[in-house]
Amino acid sequence: MAGRPALAMVAHDNQKDALVAFATSHANRLSQFDLFATGTTGARIKAALPALDVTALKSGPLGGDQQIGALIAEGRISALVFFVDPLTPMPHDVDVKALTRLAVVYDIPMALNAATAEILIRHPGDFTTPADRGEAA
Repeated sequence: MAGRPALAMVAHDNQKDALVAFATSHANRLSQFDLFATGTTGARIKAALPALDVTALKSGPLGGDQQIGALIAEGRISALVFFVDPLTPMPHDVDVKALTRLAVVYDIPMALNAATAEILIRHPGDFTTPADRGEAA
């Protein structure tokens, strides 16, 4: 991966406000990443922070989770921030599990809440992908 690290951002419906608030309070740090997000989450971040360059993919239930998973498998994503809603059943839960599984398989940092996301974005220069480490993607 050449250049800046890539950060994927995903949030369940009840966590979208929290992720937008997180992005707003950390916009300066997030500007050091290439940002990818599932559809609605990406659109909300773009609306709140037009200066941030966010690539919005499809909505999660319509394939956005799989698109991010494919980017992880290709070695293009350095870290995943996924604000989960542990109290609401998700009809596309299997997609969510597949996405988090790929983050584990490809050994990329994954934050599931604001506390760990804040730690994760502190040092963008420390991120590597499997491709950076010479591992096959």
